[in-house]
Amino acid sequence: MWDPTAYLRYGDERSRPFHDLLARVAADRPRTVVDLGCGPGTLTAVLAARWPDSRIVGLDSSPEMIDRATALDTPVSFGVTDVRDWRTDPETDVVVCNAVLQWVPGHQELLTRWATDLPAGAWLAVQVPGNFDAPSHRALREVAGRPPWQAELHPLLREAPVAGPVDYARLLAAAGCAVDAWETTYVHLLPARPDADHPVLTWMEGTALRPVRAALPAAGWSAFRAELAVRLVEAYPVRQGQVYFPFRRIFFVARTGARAQENS
Repeated sequence: MWDPTAYLRYGDERSRPFHDLLARVAADRPRTVVDLGCGPGTLTAVLAARWPDSRIVGLDSSPEMIDRATALDTPVSFGVTDVRDWRTDPETDVVVCNAVLQWVPGHQELLTRWATDLPAGAWLAVQVPGNFDAPSHRALREVAGRPPWQAELHPLLREAPVAGPVDYARLLAAAGCAVDAWETTYVHLLPARPDADHPVLTWMEGTALRPVRAALPAAGWSAFRAELAVRLVEAYPVRQGQVYFPFRRIFFVARTGARAQENS
């Protein structure tokens, strides 16, 4: 179960990659724009503001997220859909998938299918976190591998759920797309209050720790959380009242059919 409130605690930091991704999409008057994995819908509303004459659709597998999204004052059409089940149509000119595919095993096949099924000249814009080798995730895997939690958590945590920008560029170029791929490491300055949890722990509760919390009983979750917190304090010390939290992200924007058009 997703918690929209927990996810939005660091809304400014989480939204910046979305805006950087969208800046590389040069669509002028798309007929339909689809946001796959739209979450609470706040960023999907940005799409409606950019393309006010387009049909904007926001889809997410979490009913809790869609409940939050439908309460927004925006012309977006929201619905509950798993990205693995989504199929495009001839009217879809832009697909945005922001910080979603890291949760989907085998998503490379999805990308190829989307690129193939979208109309020629459509835009596919994707961002995934590339921080799975960061101290935060190494600590998560180390704690999850301890005997009290290993049986429940080992199947849930993968060391490398995403590829690199070169790999995604090759994949989509093979599907006939023109591709723009890059990576960025953001350094988030997270305020650290003496009376609050460590900010990296709070950040992870909105995303990476969600399946862990769902898998453990209350007592097990409390013990797991406490041990992870100790390791995060060591990995991300507080300096000048804040924590410096580097976060690598991978981006790629593909224009379908573009290579074929260039060669014709």
